[in-house]
Amino acid sequence: MPIKIPNELPAVKTLNSENIFVITETRALTQDIRPLRILLLNLMPTKIVTETQLSRLLGNTPLQVDLTLIHTKSHESKNTPRSHLLSFYKTFEEVRHEYFDGMIITGAPVELMPFEEVEYWKELCEIMEWTKKHVHSTFHICWGAQAGLYYHYGIGKHLLPKKLSGVYPHKVDHVGSILFRGSDDVFMVPQSRNTTVLREDIEACPKLKILSSSEEAGVYAVSSANGKQIFITGHSEYDADTLHREYTRDLAAGINPEIPQNYYPNDDPSQTPRVSWRSHAHLIYANWLNYFVYQSTPYDLTELEKQVAEARLVPHH
Repeated sequence: MPIKIPNELPAVKTLNSENIFVITETRALTQDIRPLRILLLNLMPTKIVTETQLSRLLGNTPLQVDLTLIHTKSHESKNTPRSHLLSFYKTFEEVRHEYFDGMIITGAPVELMPFEEVEYWKELCEIMEWTKKHVHSTFHICWGAQAGLYYHYGIGKHLLPKKLSGVYPHKVDHVGSILFRGSDDVFMVPQSRNTTVLREDIEACPKLKILSSSEEAGVYAVSSANGKQIFITGHSEYDADTLHREYTRDLAAGINPEIPQNYYPNDDPSQTPRVSWRSHAHLIYANWLNYFVYQSTPYDLTELEKQVAEARLVPHH
């Protein structure tokens, strides 16, 4: 099934060239079917790259997806043309009265700052609170996952001794997890971060369960008990060359980064990286869309607020 995105979004050309079924807004209007409404809060500086990466994964399932893009109003993007934001992005104010089947909150290059010092932290908190009543399931990525765990559950992030950069083997911790249904026993995921969340902090919270982790990279996937919140610490959506671009950027900045692990053949940056995580990326997004969104979202999205109210009335034993 196709992903429905704005007519002129740059991702359309890229995805069409990869034979990924894209449907423009104009054509979608002729189809009598309710697509899944997915909201993407893109906090990455390279917004066009990130929206293309995520559109690629959302567009490779049997479900029709209607993608809405938003950016923070309280932060001026320096790396994305203003014309692109004006053409394809909305602000939270423009969608706050709407309802969505699913939402993705991306990572952001602000992990070394305390959450409260991030320019748009107050706005992000308002959005995360809003998701409780307006979004059926929210998928948080990397710093977005750390921010969500901190805001919703008070779980802090911790500085790593050195940057975690590379592609690492991961395993499923929670046997029977439908987010990893069909997964291999061991699968690879790109990681790129300076901070982490601790297993013991998450295990101390009865409302959360760890679904997947890595011996080298730590906790990877966490879910709230009802699946309304998914937290992913890695970057399964990364392109083949994303870690390479980060590595060469840091070299040029004089940061002297270590070579990303399990990425270049023979650890030689002059060689073309081999992608070992693509199948996992498609699996995890397809499973999220199918099991956490499509299978359980109400047809009438305004029911979401009523469901939250009813859940509060159920006695907890």
